[in-house]
Amino acid sequence: MSDIDRDNLSAKFWLEPVALAKNIGFRSKELRKLESLVRENQTKLVEAWNECDRRSCRVH
Repeated sequence: MSDIDRDNLSAKFWLEPVALAKNIGFRSKELRKLESLVRENQTKLVEAWNECDRRSCRVH
């Protein structure tokens, strides 16, 4: 899962497959841009998540 936070806004995206899981406050146009960025970086995000999961770390 990928968490994106800005000010009091928050969105969470599943990474496989990429899909919006939760949105608090982002407008539709912003969500489309965020989803596009998650899709463009999906491989890197999944690799980082898997590496972090193996080391039991949290990224903030």
